[in-house]
Amino acid sequence: MTTTLERPTTAVPARTRSTALFVGLALALVVLAVLSAGIGQLHVAPSEVVGSILHRIGLDWGPTPAHPNGDAALWAIRFPRVVMAALVGAALATGGALMQGVFGNPLADPGVVGVSSGAAVGACTVIVFGLAFAGPWTVAAMAFVGGLLTTILVYLTARENGRTEVVTLVLTGVAVNAVAGAALALLTFLGDTQAREQIVFWQLGSLNGTRWPYVAVVAPIVLLGIAGAVAVARRLDLLALGERSARHLGVDVERLRVVCIVLVALLTAGAVAFCGIIAFVGLVVPHLIRMAVGPGHRVLIPASALGGAVLLLAADLVARTAVPYADLPIGMLTALVGGPFFFWLIRRTRRSAGGWA
Repeated sequence: MTTTLERPTTAVPARTRSTALFVGLALALVVLAVLSAGIGQLHVAPSEVVGSILHRIGLDWGPTPAHPNGDAALWAIRFPRVVMAALVGAALATGGALMQGVFGNPLADPGVVGVSSGAAVGACTVIVFGLAFAGPWTVAAMAFVGGLLTTILVYLTARENGRTEVVTLVLTGVAVNAVAGAALALLTFLGDTQAREQIVFWQLGSLNGTRWPYVAVVAPIVLLGIAGAVAVARRLDLLALGERSARHLGVDVERLRVVCIVLVALLTAGAVAFCGIIAFVGLVVPHLIRMAVGPGHRVLIPASALGGAVLLLAADLVARTAVPYADLPIGMLTALVGGPFFFWLIRRTRRSAGGWA
C-alpha cells in the first residue's frame, strides 16, 4: 500500500517541473521575439510589433508602427532575423542533445567536437568555387556533407568498445577543429576579396543580413531535424540503459546511431548554412535542461530546442544593442559564455569520474 501511494507523489513533481519549464521557455521565447523585433536603431514599441503581426494575418487589432518605415523594417529585416535566430538556436541545442545521447557523454557538442567547423568548410567551399548545383540549397547541401563526414569521423575515432572516453572526445574535437581551421585558411587564401570577407563572417558567426529566402531554406531543414530527433527520443532513453539492455528491448543500436549522426549533420548544416559557426549553444543548453528536469530525452530534446531558441534570441539581442551602431559577432558572445561553462563542466565530469579514464 505504501509503495502504491508514493508513486504518484514522486511522479507529479517531475511532470510539474517539465510543464513549468515548457511554459516558461515558451513565454520567454515570445517575449524575446517581440522585444528583439522592436529594439534597434529604429525603435518599435512592443504593442506596435504585435499589432503589425495581427494586421498582417487579417486581424484589425492593436496599433501599427507609428514610424512610416516601421512596418517595412519589421517584415524585411527584423522578423527574418528573429525567426532565423530561433531556428539556429533550436538546431544547435537539439544537435547537442542528440550527440550527448549517442556518445553517452555530456561534453559532446557540434561545436566542441568540430562538426560545426566541418559544416562551415563545406559551406565555404561553395563560396570560393562558386558552386550552384542545387540552386539556393547548394550552401546547405555542402554544409550537410561537411557536417556528416565530420560527425562520422568523430564517431569512429571517439568510440571504443561501446563507450566514449572524455579525453578521446575532447582530443578528437581539437584535431577536427584544427584540420577544419586549416581548410578554412586554405579556402581564404584561394578566394577573392569578397569570398574572404564571407569566410571571415562564417568564422565569427552572425545573423546580420538574414532575409526571408534564407529562412525558407533553413526552416525545413531544422524542422525536419527536430522532428527526427523527437522521433528517436524514446530509443535514446533505452540506449542510456546500455547497449545490451537496449538490444534486449528491441532497439537496433547501430541503426539508431546512424540515424542520429545524419540528424546531427542535418541540424548543424541548417545552423551554419547562412549564419556561420556559433559555438557552445549545443553544449550549454542540453546540460542546463538535463539539470532542471533530468536526462529523459522525450522531455530533453523538445525542451532543448526551445531553450536554444531562447538563448540565441537573447544573445542576438545583446549583439545588436551592446555597442551603439555596431553588430557584434554572435559567435563571439556565445563563446564568451560557453567557454567558462565548458571549463566548469570538464572539472565536474573529472571529479564525478574520479579522474580521466
